[in-house]
This record gives sequence, C-alpha cells and structure tokens, in this order.
Amino acid sequence: MTLPPHLSVKDRHLRIGGCDAVELAFKYGTPLYVTDEDRIRANFHGYKKALSSRYQNIRILYAAKANGNPSILKILAEEGAGADVFSSGELTIALQAGMKPEYLLFNGSSKTEADHRLAVEKGVRVSLDSIDELMQLDQIAGEAGKVVEVSFRVNPAIDVPTHPKIATGLATSKFGIPAATITEAYAQALVCKNVVPVGIHCHIGSQILSVEPFAKEAQVLMEVVAELHKMGVKFKFVDLGGGLGVCYEHYGGPAPAFDAYADAIMPEIISTFTRLGISPEIWIEPGRSMVCDSTILLTKVNSVKQAHKTFVNVDAGFNTLIRPAMYDSYHEVLVANRAGEEQAGTYTITGPICETGDILAHDRKLPAIQVGDLIALLDAGAYGYSMASQYNGRGRCAEVLVKGDKSALMRRAETVDDLLAAVVTPPWL
Repeated sequence: MTLPPHLSVKDRHLRIGGCDAVELAFKYGTPLYVTDEDRIRANFHGYKKALSSRYQNIRILYAAKANGNPSILKILAEEGAGADVFSSGELTIALQAGMKPEYLLFNGSSKTEADHRLAVEKGVRVSLDSIDELMQLDQIAGEAGKVVEVSFRVNPAIDVPTHPKIATGLATSKFGIPAATITEAYAQALVCKNVVPVGIHCHIGSQILSVEPFAKEAQVLMEVVAELHKMGVKFKFVDLGGGLGVCYEHYGGPAPAFDAYADAIMPEIISTFTRLGISPEIWIEPGRSMVCDSTILLTKVNSVKQAHKTFVNVDAGFNTLIRPAMYDSYHEVLVANRAGEEQAGTYTITGPICETGDILAHDRKLPAIQVGDLIALLDAGAYGYSMASQYNGRGRCAEVLVKGDKSALMRRAETVDDLLAAVVTPPWL
C-alpha cells in the first residue's frame, strides 16, 4: 500500500502529520476523526497552481457539503477560497469562518423563502435552478430594495463513470435546467428588475476518475456561454462545479492529477473566452478531492468473533461513516497500532449498529487483530462526519485537527445531553 505523504509508520504505529495515531486515540477517545491541516492546504495549492498557470482569473469554491467543520472552512478562507453552499446553515458557517460573501455561491434545487432572504441580506450570489425560483428571488430582492447577482445551473446531459446516486449531470437528474432550454431562463432573468444574471453554473457529479467528462462539460458549457453572450449576458464568472475523484484503493492507480484536470478543461474555455473577447473568473467547486485524504477515522476493537467469517466489532458504525453502507464504497484499513506487521488473517470490520448492513470493510487481509487494537480507515475526510447521524442513540464522535506535531479538538464528541437538547415534551405527557 502506498500511503499519502502526510501518513507514515514509525515503531509500528500509524502517524498522521507529526502525530502518533495511537496516542491521539488514547487522548481524545474513539471513534475519532483526525484531519491533517497541512494536507488540506497542499490540496488547495495543487488546484490553484494547476489552473492559474493557464488562466489568471481563478476562484476556488470549496464544496462545503463534503466536510463542513468550521475549522476546515477557516483554513480554506485563509487561503483565499470561497464556498459552494447548499443551505442557510452552510452559508452562515462559511461567513463566520471568514469567507467573503462575494466568494460564495448558494446552490440547490429546492431553496426556501428563508434561504433566499438570507442570501439577499448577506449579499451572496445565488445559483438558480428553475424559473419559479427566479421569480421568487426577484420578488424577495425587490421587497428588500436590493439587486441580487445570479447564475443558472445548466444540466449538460452528460453520462459520467461514477455511482448513479452521485451523477448529477445526467439528463434525468433533478438538478439544473437542460442546456437546450437554458436561454429562456436567462431571457427572463435579463428583464427582471431585482436580479442580474452574471454567471453560469454546472456540476456533473462526484468521484469521477477520468478527465474526459470534464472536457465534455467544458465544451457544452462554452457553447451555452457563447449563446448567452449574444443575448447580452455580462459574465463575471463561469462555474464548472467539482467532481474530481480520489483513489480510495491505495493498491490501485492514482486519481487524475490536478494538471491533467486543468489540461482537460482549460483549452476549450480559453479559446471561447478569447473568441468572445471576455475574461470572467473561472470557478470550480472541489470538495472530496480537497479534504478526503486529509482525514482518517480511528475506531477501537470491542471484540473479535469467529463465525462464517472473522468479524472485528469496532466502536464506529455507519452512524459514523455511512459511505460503505450507502454506496458500497471502499476505504483502506490499517491496524494503527500494528502497522507494518505481516498479514495474519482475513477480517470483516463491523460496527455497533443494529443493522445487518453495518459493515465498514469486507474481507480485508490484516495483521492478527485483538480486543483493544486500533483500526484506521483512510480517506475519511469527505462525506464522513458531514453525513454522520445519531442513529441508535449514539452521539456523533469527536474531530481533531493536527498540524505537525500539534493536535487539538475541532469538535467534541456528543453526549446524551446533546441528543436530548432539542427535545420538547408535549404538555399532556
């Protein structure tokens, strides 16, 4: 297995950054998400360097849904990033983390009136998903005496090689307006009094391990941009969304490099911009590829059971990391306190949840596992904690940030009191 540069093994212990994973688990308890700050910054700079070397007007908007911890957003805000936000909650967290309103885009296909009012109040641009939404936002902005800058999300009808639940640019997707009819939406926006179209937005899916779909996306998007330019749309930004995948199986080949991604999308974009005589900002919205490999999930072995296979029962389940149960996804597994030891058996890692599907990893060859050992699941930074739940009355676990040999909580573990904090008892009970 080839470990990413921020993970290493010393004295049979897995290390993240300059910290011993075993010591972190002892100090903060398990289950425990541990994130390396320097890795997030390195991933940001990888994108920035690849794109800005080809075109100067680049803006990176982190997809906050991947991991919305405020500390992570603060790290990226310090680097100059904005965010793609999908709720009033994500919008508020991004602003509190120090991200500028003009660097945010409020996305989503079903925003509420309260969502629109917050975007208008904070001066955040909105990615519109329907004519209905355009009319609602125009009215709300007018009531507030403000003008809102918007884009529309275009559906390019591109099939992508990823799990169908995270393919968002299909013709059958709930997201976006078909490319063939998007000009009608912009025509209506151009005559609105309180809404001004200044951009266009697209996102074709997540965990895409080929750059060809992004090249096709750029081609479709530039055709639409050219049509809208003729109609009089003054572009300030063109947003290609995110979706670049990561390699969860470290025995396999690498995911596409940042340069390969830039090479796929930039020629068509630059050619079109040059032909039209425009130079809007190019926005992208990486989420998974920004934070996924920055984080490991540490979980303690409660028991080992020999049945039709050998089950390793740990204290993290799909309440903590739902991806394997939801998508049949793969995460590499290490025995963090026996790293580097020879494989001694085949184990299936299972959680404490009362569901047959509560399995984190099937049939992994690992060193001999005993009660009290520490299991590490790699590449847990994206859609790990952000999709965690309190199912079975289990509080969500702590999150720790490391920088070099320093570590600190960035979210404490929840208690039973937290589970009950929002509960209200009806007066007749």
